[in-house]
Amino acid sequence: MGRRIPCSEGIREGLQFIAGREQPPVSRRTSPAPDLPPHYSPPVAARKSVSIAVDAGTTGVRALVVDEQASVVDIAYRELTQYFPRPGWVEHDADEIWRAVRDTLDEVAGRLADNGRVARSIGITNQRETVVAWDRSTATPLHRALVWQDRRTAARCAALEAAGHLPLVRERTGLVLDPYFSGSKMQWLLEEGGVPTGPDLAMATVDTWVLWNLTGGVDGGVYATDVTNASRTMLFDIVVRRWSDELCDLFDIPMSRLAEVRPSCGRFGRVAGSVLGESSPLAGVPVSAMVGDQHAALFGQACFDRGMTKATFGTGSFILMNVGGTCPAPVEGLLTTLAWDLGTDGDVAIGSDGGPKDGRSSLAYAVEGSVFVAGAGIQWLRDGLGIIDRSSELEPLARSVDSSEGVVIVPAFTGLGSPHWDPGARGTITGLSRGIGRAHLARAMIEAMGFQVCDVLAAMGATGTAPSVVRVDGGAAVMDLLLQHLADQARLEVLRPRSVETTALGAATMAGLAEGVWGSLDDLGALWSAEASFTPQEDPVVAAAAHESWTRSVERSRGWVTGSG
Repeated sequence: MGRRIPCSEGIREGLQFIAGREQPPVSRRTSPAPDLPPHYSPPVAARKSVSIAVDAGTTGVRALVVDEQASVVDIAYRELTQYFPRPGWVEHDADEIWRAVRDTLDEVAGRLADNGRVARSIGITNQRETVVAWDRSTATPLHRALVWQDRRTAARCAALEAAGHLPLVRERTGLVLDPYFSGSKMQWLLEEGGVPTGPDLAMATVDTWVLWNLTGGVDGGVYATDVTNASRTMLFDIVVRRWSDELCDLFDIPMSRLAEVRPSCGRFGRVAGSVLGESSPLAGVPVSAMVGDQHAALFGQACFDRGMTKATFGTGSFILMNVGGTCPAPVEGLLTTLAWDLGTDGDVAIGSDGGPKDGRSSLAYAVEGSVFVAGAGIQWLRDGLGIIDRSSELEPLARSVDSSEGVVIVPAFTGLGSPHWDPGARGTITGLSRGIGRAHLARAMIEAMGFQVCDVLAAMGATGTAPSVVRVDGGAAVMDLLLQHLADQARLEVLRPRSVETTALGAATMAGLAEGVWGSLDDLGALWSAEASFTPQEDPVVAAAAHESWTRSVERSRGWVTGSG
């Protein structure tokens, strides 16, 4: 792979737009029955078991309560402050992240007894690649957290690629040399950020910061991460599943300061009594899963078998496909990552009868593609061109015409993502004629969202595992026209789930799996259900002709800006 993957802010903003994340906190507190004492709690045996997800995202933190039917029954939310000290620099306050975690957990904990629920497990999911540095003797952050969007290390990554280090990075990590990932951020903190390398230094991703504080912090907090978050640092060998001496040396990172890497599923520790108070219903509850957000969404969509794929339609789109227990060779235009590791009890979780026979493994890899513009294209039609007043108007407008009449929009506003990876590409509209109106542009934008995902799915076939089904989520996935177009182009079944909280469901159900709330992946798979199904309807010849027009338009969009990346 000869091109370096860019990391525009659009690359992962889909994380912020997974359906439900912008909804206000849900208050489900009920008053006690009038003949009961005000603080009455039913016996534990009579309470319903729940698992709680801590979702530490980019724009906010949520705590979500998931019942035994894998339904979200309570939510608490706190927004996070974004800091932009210079162009291209993006930072968070690590203390604010932790306060938001503590406050949201405290809020949902206060409603557990009122609703006859008892927490059996907690799972942590998080924005990936963001780096926190702190002093483990004082719990003091040593610098603001460097967020995954931060570009300050672009020159360092370019220099390493020019020096010939890209093949090593691709082979060991499945990633590319880009500031998107954590390694160069850690190096900057040590060399330019003023972070000392003393024996109490901790440098880790957000999941570790949350876990360490949740399990006691300076009083015995667990300093660990999981394989999914480790696999996004550019320091972790995803084949042997341990920190790489070569890569730590390449970035001048002291390996002794990195967190212990554990499976994603399994008991990491317990919530310390000092965190929410000894009387809190969450005191002593085990933290039994940690998993990066996109991996959690794949798990939450019950994509447990090879070929099963999830696509999130947010501001951008993220597409991950389960490729099974063997790490595939790097594929042009895609990233390779660890989907999850269910740990030593994984053989039980995958089902002693059907699991191995069907090719399941407690360890799963994934290939990943990122599309920069999905919902952002809808925002452009609304805010930039004024074609619509509200996003909800797009689909009805697009349905008012039978086709786009040959109009193709390539929304390469910040370059092209997977599988093209061209930072010099720019947005293009082709096929215009005098009779074209705003409805044709609306339909062309919806089709562009499907074409982009279809191109990623086609690239995934080069791994030796063909996508078998696509499960979708995200705000734009409400559009039937989009999902039917994707089904026609990909020639695959596209399913929209009943529950849109896929990231939280993944973290909560993985934690519950470790603690026996659910017995196996088969149990979880049985709880997943589709709200709508879309199968190919368009004539394959017509669909292929439409894709050929898209491909020609993509070629015309490329290389508009020279010297990018």
